[in-house]
Amino acid sequence: MKTITLPGGETVAALGQGTWYVGDDPARRADEIEALNRGIDLGMNVIDTAEMYGNGRSESRVGEAIAGRRDEVFLVSKVLPGNASRKGTIAACEASLDRLGTDRIDLYLLHWRGGVPLHETISAFETLLRAGKIRNWGVSNFDVQDMEELLSVPGGEKVAVNQVLYNLSRRGIEWDLLDWCADRNIPVMAYSPVEQARLLRHPGLRELAVRLGLAPAQLALAWVLRRRNVMAIPKAASFAHVNDNAAAADLTLDDETLRTLDRMFAPPSRSTPLEIL
Repeated sequence: MKTITLPGGETVAALGQGTWYVGDDPARRADEIEALNRGIDLGMNVIDTAEMYGNGRSESRVGEAIAGRRDEVFLVSKVLPGNASRKGTIAACEASLDRLGTDRIDLYLLHWRGGVPLHETISAFETLLRAGKIRNWGVSNFDVQDMEELLSVPGGEKVAVNQVLYNLSRRGIEWDLLDWCADRNIPVMAYSPVEQARLLRHPGLRELAVRLGLAPAQLALAWVLRRRNVMAIPKAASFAHVNDNAAAADLTLDDETLRTLDRMFAPPSRSTPLEIL
């Protein structure tokens, strides 16, 4: 399993598990819990969730899945920007901890930029760190300008991760953000790395995957993971999908395959606004 080293020195799996929409359908409870546990068994122990997902239902489902296995998991959650004041962040974190059934979150993210000044959110993160309720903090959906502002705020240099949209069809961050983060040793966590499964229906990607003896998801994930500072959190709500995803962590794509993918999904030719799902 490829790993990523956080700025603080901790090493985590580069391939984790996303949980957007997990918990929304009560009929899928058993399958979702089984899939998350299978991912942990296979080394995909970074589990990403958020208070926004299903208004807390995702966190509750994750809490059920990791009960009895908390120490095996690197747990990520997020605070909504509307809750990201000093008091609001602390209250939101405590509510997330309750839903997750744990005493700590390993990485707590500001979900996206809002109206609360960054210094207030950072102050709350630092309070939560001192209390042991979070172990690291980071941001999500921050472009270069946002990151530069963050690092200009006292304490902003402690950011551990920037979680952004990145996949074969969403390559805009290659223009500047990826290298900006790499130069400062800030890992990028790619969400929706298979474009919420839409990429898996792409005829060219499917044909190339067949030629290589891979599942389309494995090819798409291996492409995201090819960069040294990038990790990925695909959602997989079934046992079989988790098995497919896990195999991507050990794949190395050759130059010809990468050139073929560049022809199918062109890299950016200019700066564009950060894409968000």
